[in-house]
Amino acid sequence: MKEMEDTTIRLERSWLVGIQTDRVGKHESESLLRELGSLAATLGLEVRGSTPVRVRDRNPALFVGTGKADEIVAIAKGAEVDSILFDHVLTPIQQRNWEELSGLKVYDRSELILRIFAGRALTREASLQVELAELEYALPRLAHSYSALSRQRGGRYGTKGKGEQKIELDRREIERRIHEIKEELKVVRTRRDTQRKRRERQAVPRAAVVGYTNAGKSSLLNALCDSGILAEDKLFATLDPTTRRMTTVKGAVLLLTDTVGFVRNLPHGLVEAFKATLEEAALADLLVEVVDASDPESDRHMETTNEVLREIGAGDVPRVVVLNKVDLLDEVTAAGLASRHPGAHPASIRTGFGLEGINAAIEAALVENDSVANFRIPDAEYALVALLHREALVLGESREDNATIVEARVPERVGKRLEKYIVR
Repeated sequence: MKEMEDTTIRLERSWLVGIQTDRVGKHESESLLRELGSLAATLGLEVRGSTPVRVRDRNPALFVGTGKADEIVAIAKGAEVDSILFDHVLTPIQQRNWEELSGLKVYDRSELILRIFAGRALTREASLQVELAELEYALPRLAHSYSALSRQRGGRYGTKGKGEQKIELDRREIERRIHEIKEELKVVRTRRDTQRKRRERQAVPRAAVVGYTNAGKSSLLNALCDSGILAEDKLFATLDPTTRRMTTVKGAVLLLTDTVGFVRNLPHGLVEAFKATLEEAALADLLVEVVDASDPESDRHMETTNEVLREIGAGDVPRVVVLNKVDLLDEVTAAGLASRHPGAHPASIRTGFGLEGINAAIEAALVENDSVANFRIPDAEYALVALLHREALVLGESREDNATIVEARVPERVGKRLEKYIVR
């Protein structure tokens, strides 16, 4: 009797290489290496092991010394892996040299994150943004054939399937496609700006949920807004900004937006590409920062979040900090975390613990600096009446000679702008 053919699909097996330098200490290197393993698992790779490397003098050809390179290749081949993953950016030449030396596929951290983003992009805008980042990464690597960027769609969004296609693009074709994507993104962003302005005209406060990837941002949005957006225990489960309407305990209404999770050493091209979702944080009246309190690196994750927020101009936006997953902590660890972050709100979104407190904190933070005032707006400045309808909560409106009297609850920034029109 003929044996049945084994049709089991084997996962790609990988070996990780962690890098320690003068700027990246041992503890940080070990933490980043663990995170690289999580990134690999998110992509569906089977991690067979890892090798930490201390790099003092960078080798232009291989980044590490030739002796250490031979050692890594021998270990990787002994583990029968298909690929080697570096927790550091490799130049195109270094990547090509490693593949020639090992006979295996070689990725760096940037390419790994790009591949994850490529598999998670669902909307037209996100797909275009990811493709743009992929092509800009590929441009200096034309002489290097690799599978990570073989799924270029070409043409417009949705015209081809998601299956990977092995193709070769010359520099002119890549530059043409980059130009085409940028033009398409202009159109998409114009439509998104129109949608945002429509929301602004409703005079509804806006809050953005931010934080390190996999901290529980989407779960919090679901819990507070009773929505059903994707919330998985994976890195970068959410890429596209999702906005839902939230009602506070006292009945106030606001718009709450989920944003893409942050991560250390995010490829710069993706930081630029995903300004679309991060813009929601920069334009928000309030940030709700979610922290995975059970992660030993939670403090470092908060530092990364703050760095990215400062980069996009949202560093000074008021925020409510949520320490999620405290149900996984012992009392001593929980007390230590609370002492380091006074004012933060301990919670377990999974069990529902702390949700009412978060709801109340969001409401209190949104109105903390608001004030109620009467404004006398001359007819010549009638555009300021529209501003109040757009940026404040109008409580009443009446007419008198050559002016409009508006009673409104205004955020501090609006009140300062219209200070000279306040009726004393």
